[in-house]
Amino acid sequence: MKALQGIRILDLTHMLSGPYAGMILADLGAESIKVEPPVTGEGTRRLLEKDAENSLNGFGAYFMTLNRNKKSVTLDLKSEKGLEIFYELVKTADIVLSNFSAGVTQRLKIDYEHLSKINSRIITCTVTGFGETGPAKNRTAFDMVAQAMGGGMSITGQIGNPPTRSGIPIGDLGGGLMGVIGVLSALQARHITGRGQHVDISMLDAQISLLNYMATMHFLSGIVPDKLGNGHFVHVPYDTFQCSDGFIIIAIIADNFWGELLKVIDAQDLNIEEHKFQPGRLKNKELINKRLNEILSSNTQKYWLEKLQALRIPCAPVYNLEQSLNDEQVLSRNMIVEVEHPLGGSAKMPGNPIKLSETHEDTFSPPPLVGQHNEEIYATLGMTKNDLKALQDSGVI
Repeated sequence: MKALQGIRILDLTHMLSGPYAGMILADLGAESIKVEPPVTGEGTRRLLEKDAENSLNGFGAYFMTLNRNKKSVTLDLKSEKGLEIFYELVKTADIVLSNFSAGVTQRLKIDYEHLSKINSRIITCTVTGFGETGPAKNRTAFDMVAQAMGGGMSITGQIGNPPTRSGIPIGDLGGGLMGVIGVLSALQARHITGRGQHVDISMLDAQISLLNYMATMHFLSGIVPDKLGNGHFVHVPYDTFQCSDGFIIIAIIADNFWGELLKVIDAQDLNIEEHKFQPGRLKNKELINKRLNEILSSNTQKYWLEKLQALRIPCAPVYNLEQSLNDEQVLSRNMIVEVEHPLGGSAKMPGNPIKLSETHEDTFSPPPLVGQHNEEIYATLGMTKNDLKALQDSGVI
C-alpha cells in the first residue's frame, strides 16, 4: 500500500517544476493522470528524445524520470467538447496540478473558480515563476530566473568570480517541492472543512524561503553578503580541501572537533591557544585553510577519511555523479531504482526519498505513451470504444 492511494490527480504539467511535484505525489501512490494535447503530447516529451546518450526508445531522460507512475490521456482543452470531458474528469478527481503561466488556467476555464463549482472538494495547484498576484505575476520565468532573483546566485561561487547558479535546477525543483507541501496541506485541510482550495506556488517565493536564516541575518545586520566559495562565515575550518586524488570536506562546527582534528593532522603551528575557540580560528581562517590544504594534499581521500571518521570528525569525500549514485548508503536506501519503458528496456534513476514505516510500497510503473490510458480512464466516464473513435476522428483526443 502507498500513502496517497485513492487520491486522483489530473496532471496538466510540463517541463520540470510541475512534473516534479506530480512525480513525488505519484511515487507516494496518487493516481496521476497526465492530460496531454492530442497527437504530440506535452512538450517535455521532445526534450532529448533523439539524443543517443540520454534517451531510451524515444523518451528523453526528462520525460522518463518525471513521468514514472503516471497514466496518460489526450484531450484538447481548447475545444468545447474537450472542456466538457475535462469537467467530467474533475468530478472524479481530488487535485488538478498545473504549471502554466499565470492567467492561463483562467483563460481555459480550468481555474479553481470554475472547477470548484463542479467539484467543491477539488484542490487546484499552480506552480508559476512569480505566483498569481503581484506586479511581476505575468513575467516569463524559468529555473534560472528564479535562481537569479532569489538571491542564491549572488552568494554562490568563488570570491571575485561572477554569480553562479546551482548545479541542480533548484529554482524549478524548489517550486515543485513547495507544490507538494501545498497540495498535502490542502488535502489535510479538506478533512476539516470538507472543501478544496487553491494552492498558489511561486518559484521565487520558494527561493526566498530557502534563504532562511541568511535573510534574517541581513535584516538584523544590514550587511549584504558576498560569495564565500565553499567556506562558511562562522565555522573554521569548514571548506573543501585538496587530497592527492580528489577533494574532501571538513566541517568543524564545534570547538571540540578542532582538538580531534589536531590529532589527525601534523600541524603544531596551528595548535595554539587562539585556535581553541571559534573566534580565533575565524580570525586566522586563511592561514588555517592554507595549511590544511598543504597537509591533506600529501595523501589520498581514503587515507584521510579513515582517520577523520575514526574520531567522528564531520567529513566526506566530494563525489562526482557516478560516485554519488553508486554509494553504498544511497543504494542501501533504494535511492537508485530501475524503471521500465513501455516499449521495452529500462533506465536507472533516483528513487523516492520519502521513507514511511507503514505505507512505503516502493514500486515504479513506466512513464506512459501519449494517450496510452485513454480507453481505461474514459471508460470510467461511461465512454465506449465507438465514442473514443469519434472523439479521436474529431481531434478532441
